[in-house]
Order: sequence, then C-alpha cells, then structure tokens
Amino acid sequence: MRHRPFLLYTAMVLGYAFLYIPIVSVVAYSFNASRLSTIWGGFSLRWYGELFSNAQLLDAVQRSFTIAAVTATAAVCLGTACGLALSRFGRFPGRGLLSLMNSAPMVMPDVMMGLSSLLLFVTLQQAFGWPDRGMVTITLAHITLTACYVTVVVRSRMASMDDSLEEAAMDLGAKPWRVFFVITLPLIAPALLAGWLLAFTLSLDDLVIASFTSGPGSSTLPMVIYSKVKMGVTPEINALATIIVVLVAVGVSIAGVFMHRHAREG
Repeated sequence: MRHRPFLLYTAMVLGYAFLYIPIVSVVAYSFNASRLSTIWGGFSLRWYGELFSNAQLLDAVQRSFTIAAVTATAAVCLGTACGLALSRFGRFPGRGLLSLMNSAPMVMPDVMMGLSSLLLFVTLQQAFGWPDRGMVTITLAHITLTACYVTVVVRSRMASMDDSLEEAAMDLGAKPWRVFFVITLPLIAPALLAGWLLAFTLSLDDLVIASFTSGPGSSTLPMVIYSKVKMGVTPEINALATIIVVLVAVGVSIAGVFMHRHAREG
C-alpha cells in the first residue's frame, strides 16, 4: 500500500511527459537560429519575423480560423436544437432516425465523410452551378461533422439538468421561448461553450475532409503544413505552432475560469 502513491506519481509524470515534451520541444525550437528544425543553432526570433512575412501561411491561418469560427457557431446552433429535441420532446416520430443520423458522422471514417461530401458538392455544382469548392464547401462539411459532437455535449448536460425549473417557469405563465432563453440557456451555457471549443478545435485540426472539399486557393492551415512536411518542416511552422499553443492555452484558461465561476455560483 505504501508504494502505490510512488507508482501513481511515476505513471502520472511519465504520462504527462509523453504528452507535453513534444509540445515543449516545438516551442523551444521556434527560437532556433538554425534553419534545420532538429539542430540547435542558438537563440533567435528570426522565424517569427519570417512567419509574419509569409503570405501563404498567414492566408491559410486566416482561412482556417474563419472556417473554424463559422463552423463552431453553426454547430452550436444545430447541436443545441438537436440536443433539445432529443432530451425534451419525448418519443416523437423520427426520433430514432435523428439519433442514429446524429451518431453516424462520429463513427464514420474521415475518408468516407470527405468522399461523400465531395460527391454531394460535385453533384450539386453540376446540377445547380453551386457551390464551387472552397471555403463554403469546407465549412458545410465541417458543420456536418462537428454538430454531432455538440449535440452529445448539450444532450448530456440537459439530461442531468433539473427540468422542474422549466416546469415551474411555465406554470407561472412563461412562454416556452422565454423559458428557454431565461432558464434553460443560462444553465447549459458551460456545455455550449465546451461544444463551441470542441467544434472549433475539430474544424481547425481537420485535414482529410478539407482535402476532399477544398478547391484552388482554399487550402487550410493543416493542408499547407502537410504539404511542407514533404519538403522538410522549417522553424516557421514551429513559430506558428507556438503562437497557436499560446492562443489555445489562453482560450482554454478563460473558458475554465468561466465554467468554474458558473459552477460555483450555481
């Protein structure tokens, strides 16, 4: 029994080291003066300057963040509506089909999702002349993928929520839309924030589906990075990864503080 804490802490340290040492190495080598990413040549901020003068990378970053933001917002709207229907409307006709179709994109391989989206957009483009493959098609495909995850998050939160609060509000004469915006929405706000962050991350990280649904001049950041890997990663990518890690850490910290404060007030 006395050795268990030592083994537990050892396993914890090894696990965290396995997860975070690669990230720390990327951050460290972003300040490398050498062009080779794996050979230390001294401290330098050169690659941050090179990054901000690289139009291709900056365009890909802007495009990816725009797609991810629009995707996450739309996915939260659709996922909230679907989660509300599945958790509050009982056994309505088509409920089983809706639940099945909501789960399908989560278990379907990304290659199949990308191929099916490509065939759909090509058919629509040939029949109606819209949409041309680009940011719109990537966003639509990402919404299809991420809305399912948001639905799961929102549905699980609503399942654990006390619905007597909503019933009491309606007994006092509140309309359903007012109950939703005044009672339900504030209670599920942490789940909505978590779903938005999850959808944003999934969209920003996607490579396979975006490769199928993108067109000329609409390459996302993962696509650009993957194309550069074939010719060798430069420290510019390390600098960009460091900036993204810092932004994500700040965003997650703010979200964590918000959710902790909301839970404490609740």
